[in-house]
Amino acid sequence: MTAAIQRRLEIPEPHNAEKTELHPELNRAHVRFIGLGKTYNGRQGPVAALQGIDLAIQRGEVFGIIGRSGAGKSSLVRTINRLEQPTSGRVLIDQVDIGEFDEDRLVALRRRIGMIFQHFNLMSAKTVWQNVELPLKVAGVPKEQREKKVRELLELVGLQEKHKAYPAQLSGGQKQRVGIARALVHDPDILLCDEATSALDPETTQSILGLLREINQRLGLTIVLITHEMAVIREICDRVVVLEHGRVVEQGPVWEVFGNPQHEVSQTLLAPLQHALPEELQSRLHGQAPCADAAVVLRLQFTGSASDEPDLAALFTALGGRVKLLQGGVERIQGHALGQLLLAVSGSAFSAGQLSERAAPWAQRVEVVGYVV
Repeated sequence: MTAAIQRRLEIPEPHNAEKTELHPELNRAHVRFIGLGKTYNGRQGPVAALQGIDLAIQRGEVFGIIGRSGAGKSSLVRTINRLEQPTSGRVLIDQVDIGEFDEDRLVALRRRIGMIFQHFNLMSAKTVWQNVELPLKVAGVPKEQREKKVRELLELVGLQEKHKAYPAQLSGGQKQRVGIARALVHDPDILLCDEATSALDPETTQSILGLLREINQRLGLTIVLITHEMAVIREICDRVVVLEHGRVVEQGPVWEVFGNPQHEVSQTLLAPLQHALPEELQSRLHGQAPCADAAVVLRLQFTGSASDEPDLAALFTALGGRVKLLQGGVERIQGHALGQLLLAVSGSAFSAGQLSERAAPWAQRVEVVGYVV
């Protein structure tokens, strides 16, 4: 199966003018969008779903596309297999403009691009085996080859014991595993995931994301994943782009976007994963010190730009007095430490401003939140 998986799109090399036009660092891009636009005809006139999209997705990475409903995520992904025809701009796969493909080349292209969906899209009257086998039958693959491929894929997704079951007899996670197996039948180079975990519970979501990561690593697939959940991006993606009103508003490595989101949309999408001040603490918080022994509350944020986790012993020694951890935590994303700590410092010889300065070497941002008794 490995040799078959490594086959690439059977499309001609781009001519010299095409190569000259692209920046050298982008020549390795598996998928590239250049000035991409998509406009739909709405009841009240044209609606711009995508505007001026310039992106490069590298071979073998897990690339996340996130945004609120209506941001243009699905429209963007569906231009990769030409299920959506761009109104302007180009989509290049291995530096070849797929906008020039005729119907025969489009059929070949779509067999090289697998796709899984939020609601599984399984045929209820067919068994697990038959659902996975169907695209191979449609393509005219001989029976012996079909059986070998289906057997391999069901083993890959852990459903070899369920091959005779019907979709109604499967859990949501098992149905999505069937969808993943079916998407892999033609040994694709690219796997598109359209909200693939949105209909699943948290535990099953983790299982499916783990399977996708395993497939990415074992088969070397480029995975393009769209979602509205930052937790999914954090779990599996290498890089992420944030869309709003059809435009790219932020992009970069996942750790960087999570650690230091620049755009309001990114900050809003990240809010559910970040710890706000507890109501109980807010009710006790004062803007000015109400008494001499009031504790200073500091918020320390770690954006991932430092290579090591914070040395808490050294930090507490620098602050002096009695230090309590009120809330927070630090996690590692792509080898970078990210998170925040909420500390209450009492009995220190230093003022609030001095405490903030003394904490600065251990965090990328330090803020005096207030005082508590």
